[in-house]
Amino acid sequence: MLMIRTIVRPEKVYDVMQGLLDAGYPSITKISVVGRGKQRGLRVGDVVYDEIPKEMLFTVVPNTDKDFVIRAILDNAKSGAEGKFGDGKIFVSAVEEVYTISTGERETDQLLPAKEA
Repeated sequence: MLMIRTIVRPEKVYDVMQGLLDAGYPSITKISVVGRGKQRGLRVGDVVYDEIPKEMLFTVVPNTDKDFVIRAILDNAKSGAEGKFGDGKIFVSAVEEVYTISTGERETDQLLPAKEA
């Protein structure tokens, strides 16, 4: 299993969430965050805004669905056809174990919803 963490512009978060839902991945955690990327914030005159508002989305998917999910995110998070600085990042990391709190059940790749071919 993999955790895919995505940081996107606030105005794109619902496009990404809808794109994942349409692709068969409804399970998402959303957190409002602030930060800056390589551009070191935004300068307007003498004022520097270095805490830019973003949204972070978390989802866990089977290893086999990684490329499909990343494509769904990229297709919905990009600003315009070419994209812009500050559109965000996608981070992928391994998930060793998953447990359902209400039942104590340990989940596996086979229990997670997978993209239907």
